[in-house]
Amino acid sequence: MKNIEIYAEPIALYQILKFEALVSSGGEAKVAIDDGRVLVNGEVETRRRKKIIAGDMIEFEKQQFKIVLKQELKPFIS
Repeated sequence: MKNIEIYAEPIALYQILKFEALVSSGGEAKVAIDDGRVLVNGEVETRRRKKIIAGDMIEFEKQQFKIVLKQELKPFIS
């Protein structure tokens, strides 16, 4: 299982497929979702704009991914 880091939540499901280069375009991501080839938390998800948050699990093409919120480091000022 691979972690996918996001910097803000929520993020649309199709954007994750596109930004992680699991598909070649946003249009291809939408078709994959429409065809029922994407699972979110173990269930087929056909909503392209399904809001994905940290902790969600995505499965696509027999690959599993866990969504992790990436915290930006802020400089310490005393």
